[in-house]
Amino acid sequence: MGWSVEPFGSCHEGITGAVLADGSEPKPVYLDCGSGAGTGWWTSEWWAFTGHGSRPRAAACRAACACGWRGQPYPIDWDTIDEDQLEDLDTSRAYGDWRAHINTVERQTVPLPEELAETLTRLDEQLYRLAGQAPLAVLKAVSTLEGLVRDVAHQAAHAVEADGLSPETIGTALGISPDKASSRMTGYLYHR
Repeated sequence: MGWSVEPFGSCHEGITGAVLADGSEPKPVYLDCGSGAGTGWWTSEWWAFTGHGSRPRAAACRAACACGWRGQPYPIDWDTIDEDQLEDLDTSRAYGDWRAHINTVERQTVPLPEELAETLTRLDEQLYRLAGQAPLAVLKAVSTLEGLVRDVAHQAAHAVEADGLSPETIGTALGISPDKASSRMTGYLYHR
């Protein structure tokens, strides 16, 4: 199934996508679970393109990211794949390509000051450790953090807006798309 990494979330979700013989990507297909209306899903993952039914057959697979980035294609040898055991196809090279893409995205983002990064790591560890021992205390801490985050984000968004940075620049700094950056800025500026 798909891959994701924080803090990029849905902006950089990845899959092992299908590539047709002509080098193009097939349109996503709907897979119906058969247990009622609306129980299926759309996918572009390679394993959905076996050539059965009205679906085309993938000639290759490659990493595909929600941001539009694509990795290099790796041929699929259908003569060596048991169609009942599609999970046997080694997709590790595609995953490695996607991880390299994520590393590139990460390098382009604005770096956190080391002291802040360490504080966030310690906070993360403390909250997870306490979640099982003192869950109400963790919920109180989360509530406090939500208020702090709203206020600080509002202040920082106004400073970024005053700097006149473009959605593209903000998106690159945060590792998200320009549209997502605009949406976040609007949320930070006007929804306190």
